[in-house]
This record gives sequence, C-alpha cells and structure tokens, in this order.
Amino acid sequence: MAKYFKKGAQLERMADGLTRQLQRELSPEEKDDLTPEEIAALSPEEFRPHVFNAREAENTGYSNYSYWRCTFQAFWKNRLARVLLIALCALLVFTFIQPLLPNQKPSDEIYNTVDQYGTETPMRNKAPSREFWFGTDAVGHDLWSRIWSGTRTSLLLALIVASFNCVIGITVGILWGYVRKLDALLTEVYNIMDNIPRTIILILISYIMRPGMLTMIVSMCIVGWLGMARFIRNQVVMIRDRDYNLASRCLGTRSSRIMLHNLVPYLVSVIMLQTALAIPTVISDEVFLTYCGLGMPKSVASLGGLVEDGRKVMMSPTLRYQLIFPALVVTFITVAFYLIGNAFADASDPRNHV
Repeated sequence: MAKYFKKGAQLERMADGLTRQLQRELSPEEKDDLTPEEIAALSPEEFRPHVFNAREAENTGYSNYSYWRCTFQAFWKNRLARVLLIALCALLVFTFIQPLLPNQKPSDEIYNTVDQYGTETPMRNKAPSREFWFGTDAVGHDLWSRIWSGTRTSLLLALIVASFNCVIGITVGILWGYVRKLDALLTEVYNIMDNIPRTIILILISYIMRPGMLTMIVSMCIVGWLGMARFIRNQVVMIRDRDYNLASRCLGTRSSRIMLHNLVPYLVSVIMLQTALAIPTVISDEVFLTYCGLGMPKSVASLGGLVEDGRKVMMSPTLRYQLIFPALVVTFITVAFYLIGNAFADASDPRNHV
C-alpha cells in the first residue's frame, strides 16, 4: 500500500505544478476594459484600416538568398575545380595573345637553313631547342606557334558547334518532353538518326563537302544535338506533371511560359554539365576526322592535324615530341572541361546550397 500512497503524492504534486502554470498563463497582465477618460483620449487614426501593400508584404519575407551567388560560392569551394578553371582561363588567354608577344614566329612559315653552297634546306624534324621551343615538324614549321594556332582553331570550332548543339538540343528536348503531340514524331526522327552510326554521318558529310571549317561545323552539328535533346527530354518528362506545373496549367499559364520559367531553371545543372562536356566531344571528333583524312586542310593548323602528324612519327624516339606536345594540350583541355563541368553541375544543384 505504501507505494500507492507514494505514487498518489507524486501525482498530486504534479497536478499542483500544472495548476500554478495555468493560473500564471491565464491571469491577465493587462486590463481588458479602458476607463472613460482613456476611451476619450483615443484618436480616430488608430482605428483606420491598414491598406495592403505588396512591397511591404514582400519585405516581411525578405531573404538575401541568391541562386547564382550560392552556386558560384559552392563551386569556388572545390579546390580542384578552382585550380583547373584558373589554369584553363590562363591557357585560353595565352592562346589568343601568343601571336602578339615578342619573338613569336608565324605558324605557317617554313624555316630553312642555308649551307656553305647557298642551298636552302627546310629545317625539318628539329628537336626542341632555344630557337624552336617545341622543335619543328616534318615540313619545317615552328611547332610552338603551330600548337597555339591549332588550339585557337580547335577551340573556335568547339565553341561554335557546342553552342549550336546546346541551343538546338535544349529547344528540341523541352518541346519533345513537354508537348505530347510532338512526342511520337520526334521519337521517330531521333530513332532514325540515332540508328545511323555517328561515324558514318561524319564521314559522309565530310566526303560530300569540301574539307574546311564549315564542313566540320555542318557535319558535327547534324548529329551533335541528339544526345542533348534526349537527355533534356527525359528530365522534362519526369517533372512536367508535378504539382506546380499542373497548377500553372490550371491557372491558364501559356505553355511557352511554363517551359521557360518552370522547366528551364530546374534543368540548369544538367544543361551546364552537358554544355561543358560538348566542347571536349567536338575536339575529339575533330581529331578523329583528321585521323581519317577528312579534317582541316594542311594549311590550317588544328589540334587534330597536329596529333595526326605526330602519330605518323611516334615510333621514332627522337620525333615523339611532335605527338607529345599537342596530345598534352588536348588532354588538358578535355580533362579540365570535364571536371569543371561536373563541379559546376554539383554546385548549381540547389540541394547543395546552404
């Protein structure tokens, strides 16, 4: 019986504590009624209804969050991506200012040496020296100037093709995924073009047209947008019927506005990643077409042409520098764009923002 009395005493003490807490909370600290003198002193201004102000309402919920600021802050915290971005920017700047620097040789000039009889002989396959930092190629060109000229050409080609493929791929992908009436048509178009090997299309277009920059752009743009369009379409299909898109359609929002304001911002990270990967892909295709003999003319320096020329002499130990130097530039550009694109895609994901 003692334990029951003890338990009852504990419950009674708990009830007393709750009772005192309720009394404190319910006891009025301010009086409910005003005296006649206080009522007479009230001003009519105090009873005027407050007009709704949208700007003031927004200020009450103000937040200093900025999507792009948080994106760049998250990207900048990635040390490897930060170093690669700085190095890539330095490489791009140097590539374009290199012809303006002093003591730079033209990339298309053939250098000759004159013997004691006055006979001029091209300085072919000269090893790297103080005069020719990267040596000379099989024709007699300065390989240092040739590499930077080829880098400019390949990067210009890559930027043009990547920009076109991204614009067409994103546009077609969003229409393909959101407009249901176009789904069957675009699916058939994609299946037809995708079933033809990409290599055959590149080679066929290069055979039909004359070798040059325009031929490379046309051949790569015909098939380059397919991967981007399919990827964007799959992402749009997953989010097109979410609640906020259904609510926008119920409110009468135009389809174009839904695609631009509801779908595209959600795909920023995906678009950035695919755009960054498109540039190395274009450079790889340019190297491949040049390997097949369908690339740039020999008079135009490009990374693909330099890699192909170096491949021909790679078995000679004294001439391997002609492959090593351009291959290092291609490797750095490819790896840098790939890692930077992945880092920026992760940083642009709002789930990684603080």
